[in-house]
Amino acid sequence: MATIKARPFDFTLIPDKTALIVIDMQRDFIEPGGFGATLGNDVSLLQAIVPATARLIAGFRKAGLPVIHTRECHAADLSDCPPAKRTRGKPSLRIGDPGPMGRILIAGEDGADIVEALYPLAGETVIDKPGKGAFYATPLGDILAQKGVSQLVFAGVTTEVCVQTTMREANDRGYECLLATDATESYFPEFKKAAIDMMTAQGAIVGWAAIVDEIVEALDD
Repeated sequence: MATIKARPFDFTLIPDKTALIVIDMQRDFIEPGGFGATLGNDVSLLQAIVPATARLIAGFRKAGLPVIHTRECHAADLSDCPPAKRTRGKPSLRIGDPGPMGRILIAGEDGADIVEALYPLAGETVIDKPGKGAFYATPLGDILAQKGVSQLVFAGVTTEVCVQTTMREANDRGYECLLATDATESYFPEFKKAAIDMMTAQGAIVGWAAIVDEIVEALDD
């Protein structure tokens, strides 16, 4: 076991019971010209966390611990995309429409894939999820049970949507959850702060939060 300096109080890490979940570090959300940019967002905010996320992934790989990647994407026929999700708002491109990197958020298209700097290694688990949370309509729960995991470290985007949703899902399932604060981001910095404040409030009601360097140092102990 190792102790991590965290909010709202120290987190006791049990490495052989821990996995890293990297949420939706996809080209369509992070790179210029992708879906996130078409919504009018400043994707440079998300690009800025790539180095810290890479350090976190490297730390887990070095420790021989599971690294699980997720991608939010849909079947080519959109059978797993509720109409309300596709038609919401007024974006210039919608899910399934042709975009600069292929059809927007469609499994197998370039834009739906993970950015090169964080690309999964052979053998690492990659989960395609149709919803915001990584447990909904995916085998994630079964995979974690098979690995004997009881603690989860989270990175990825966006903090207040897919990351927070998955942490809340995990918390309800009994996992101890730790968010890497400098390896997660939002298009709206105030939303990131609010999400972390909410999740760590009331004695870690959803989970803990710590910086990457503290987590990686604990993995090395």
